[in-house]
Amino acid sequence: MRPVLLPLAQRMGRLAMRRRGVATRWVETPQGRIHAYDALGVGALPPTVLLHGIGSAATPFAPLLERLRRDVCRVIAPDYPGHGFSPDATVRLTPEVLFDSVSTALDSLIDEPAILVGNSLGGAVALRYAISRPERVRALVLVSPAGALATDDEWSELRATFDVASRSEALAFFERVYHRPPWFMPLLAHEIPASFGRRAVRELLESASNDDAPSRAAIRSLGMPILLVWGQSERLLPETHFEYFATSLPDHAVIERPEGFGHCPHTDDPGALAARVAAFARGLELVS
Repeated sequence: MRPVLLPLAQRMGRLAMRRRGVATRWVETPQGRIHAYDALGVGALPPTVLLHGIGSAATPFAPLLERLRRDVCRVIAPDYPGHGFSPDATVRLTPEVLFDSVSTALDSLIDEPAILVGNSLGGAVALRYAISRPERVRALVLVSPAGALATDDEWSELRATFDVASRSEALAFFERVYHRPPWFMPLLAHEIPASFGRRAVRELLESASNDDAPSRAAIRSLGMPILLVWGQSERLLPETHFEYFATSLPDHAVIERPEGFGHCPHTDDPGALAARVAAFARGLELVS
């Protein structure tokens, strides 16, 4: 069935964010328009960008965004093409098209080096942006990032995870994604099959491959401060993907495996994640 509750929740979330002073921006890119939230903060820490996962959107970052505003000067959270309020891309949405469109949006929105916080697919986007535009990235926070080199079996299993055809399969998916699924998730489960079946999600899953993964040498060459957060309750991505990043990141990277964090800790415990990102950002002043 066509999703009704999910779009309604998105609209209500955006309305609530606007009432708290969060602005909506639209950025034109060669691949289509990108919607983004842009919120001024009351802190002195660097501007922070939040990058979401596949099939998700910027609106679920709202609790994290609000907490970060207390410590940082600005928070930006874009919707990828075909996600959230952004329309579908004008061309097939491959990882390359996704990166080009989001990079164009960030180039337009960011006016000084920013902290990039990327979750899941957002981690892969953040990592690639840091490799291609290191001068624009003050620091990198990778939260259960996607994009590791994977075996054929791992790719097949990961794609199959998003092949959700029923409410019961959606509930099983929630169990893999969250440390403890929020109470309201069962109310939305019947809409997940159609949500995951939309064009943007299908095209990304069909086109993604190891060819999109950055090399170990490129990852290891990163000079900015890096924090890798991989929760103890991570059940969506295999342990080999954590090992890939843990062994590829430069020696100065900080690697943490917190309790109570699943694949999406901005939902599991936004307060704890915001506190860790803010503490990491405050530490940047010591190495400036």
